[in-house]
Amino acid sequence: MNPELFLAFIVVAVALACTPGVDWAFTIAAGLRQRSFVPAVAGLCSGYVLHTVLLVAGLAALLAGMPGVLGWLTVAGAVYLLWLGISTLRTWRGASFSAGAAVGRSGPGGSGSPGGTQLKAFLQGVGTSGINPKGLLFFVALVPQFVSADAALPVPVQSGLLGLTFVLLVAFIYTAVALLSRTLLQSRPTAARAVTLASGVLMVLLGAALLGEQVLA
Repeated sequence: MNPELFLAFIVVAVALACTPGVDWAFTIAAGLRQRSFVPAVAGLCSGYVLHTVLLVAGLAALLAGMPGVLGWLTVAGAVYLLWLGISTLRTWRGASFSAGAAVGRSGPGGSGSPGGTQLKAFLQGVGTSGINPKGLLFFVALVPQFVSADAALPVPVQSGLLGLTFVLLVAFIYTAVALLSRTLLQSRPTAARAVTLASGVLMVLLGAALLGEQVLA
């Protein structure tokens, strides 16, 4: 793999991962509502691993060339974001973090075992990044620009390495976001509730925008 292309990819990937969006909103909300943010971050990363597998298999480019299928994926992603945002908005008043309160909390519902809570956060994370058509198009549009046909490694291998590199960067950045938000907001219940409310609103707005694009298309 071309070292210059690889470094350029890292710069671009870090810039994109550091841009606040749905993933950030989900990470912060999960960090404030649950005992551990690790399942949520792991779920987000797993969704991007799924995109990487699709890219390596050539399915991502195929789906991108099929507007009908991509349209239905966009609708599914929009509905999911709306549901996730509404669930967050329903619990924003209890967003102030405390270790004792978080032990018995299950996220949107507010009850349940820790194991069930962590599995639910993981699956929600997979859905947030995995069912997002913009994530699929990100891999289709960005990764091929940093693949060299003259490199010793085959193109699918290069694509897979770039995709997994993005997953590792995302894991590090989202963990930092969750840690910083928890550190800064755990002693500020009013601010924690405001940030969680803003996260829910952001998810609802983005879901509505995606759905509106398909309805008006």
